Amino acid sequence: MHPLVNIGVSAARSAGNLILRSTEKLDQLRIQRKGPRDFVSEVDRAAEDEIIRIIHKAYPDHAILGEESGAQGDNEVEWIIDPLDGTTNYLHGLPHYCVSIGVRERGKLTHGVVYDPYRQDLFTASRGEGALLNSRRIRVAPRARKISEALIGTGEPFTPGPRLDRYLPQLQALVGHCGGIRRAGAAALDLAYVASGRLDAFWELNLKPWDIAAGIVLCREAGAAVYGLKDSDVMKSGDIVAAHPRLLEELRRILENEAGRTQIDAQG
Repeated sequence: MHPLVNIGVSAARSAGNLILRSTEKLDQLRIQRKGPRDFVSEVDRAAEDEIIRIIHKAYPDHAILGEESGAQGDNEVEWIIDPLDGTTNYLHGLPHYCVSIGVRERGKLTHGVVYDPYRQDLFTASRGEGALLNSRRIRVAPRARKISEALIGTGEPFTPGPRLDRYLPQLQALVGHCGGIRRAGAAALDLAYVASGRLDAFWELNLKPWDIAAGIVLCREAGAAVYGLKDSDVMKSGDIVAAHPRLLEELRRILENEAGRTQIDAQG
């Protein structure tokens, strides 16, 4: 395992232990609202502090991009951290959440760690080295030969507005085409599920870098195709699609046709 991944795993496990211990006092946690349906708890902040502490103990000069603490430092190696993806699930006692840690070197995503502390599922990947789940190699699922057979994960925009107006026609189109859609509430874990074959595809709009950095590495190393809608830079737009390569063109056609149709309707 690459030394950066080893540190990422140590940080993710330590943060995950903190997160699990705090489930015993969910009703006592201090919670703030960052926006509509966007919450942060003292656990999110404590977990991120723990991750940064472990990273900087090993690599004090490395840069950090954290969901809660923002950008810190200037280095060709940058750690992209979501300390608790799925906070709303966590605060309701729904056991679908994770720690996500990605590494970007000289502008390229190179390593990813996604840890589900409740199930103790550890997903790791390094560029050119493949992807693992609990030290066993994983690949995207070959079962779905077309979209009508595919189980697809998603997440809807938080608030009414242009993004939701764009998303809803996509959802409606896929409901009529695919084998099933799941909205689980933790994008990083959903991407790990694509990498491990638990989902055949995933799409969502307007995600942040910390939501997707680690998951992108996992998916690519597991053989999935990952791209930004309308050929956007996925790390900048956050409009992500990840799928088994045989599903990609059909999925792109459905999603991009519906997005384009919505834009035309809005302009007309």
